[in-house]
Amino acid sequence: MNVNYINPFITATTHVFKTVLDCDIRRQHLSLKQTRAPTFEVSGVIGLTGKANGAVALSVSKPLAFKLVEVMLETRVHEINSDVADAVGELTNMIAGGAKTGLSHYELSLGLPTVFTGRSRTIDFPASVSPLCVLFETLWGPMAVEVGLNAPRSAGSADNPPRPNAFHPSLQENYA
Repeated sequence: MNVNYINPFITATTHVFKTVLDCDIRRQHLSLKQTRAPTFEVSGVIGLTGKANGAVALSVSKPLAFKLVEVMLETRVHEINSDVADAVGELTNMIAGGAKTGLSHYELSLGLPTVFTGRSRTIDFPASVSPLCVLFETLWGPMAVEVGLNAPRSAGSADNPPRPNAFHPSLQENYA
């Protein structure tokens, strides 16, 4: 997968966590996923279709999932329930929607979020794609944004072409 496809997801994740949750996040590591299993215990997944196809997943630890519910819904939870699913699903939707703006030349449509728990399920990324995983740290716990996007080379436009060597500023230090 072209690393440039991840940049809008990094930007959207940072923006959503800051504006919706008043939470600063720090990117830790970018890597190719070795499995289709989610990184953490609670995951929201949204399919992407259009001139590109794929999926994005927000995968969070249980403590982070519980804190998200506390901040978003002003209620405390101590077990996975529908409030956890709602909060993680909504954040996944906001991140995908924000990234969609940065990938407008692919004319993406978003599916409905699916939230599941555990690490035994797999995320349905396109078979021809090696998904990327961006690990983040928050004061509330770790999380990952996982993206697998299969886009044809011709999908870039003259106004917004894919740039193989362009990196999100937070990636410059490790990958420039």
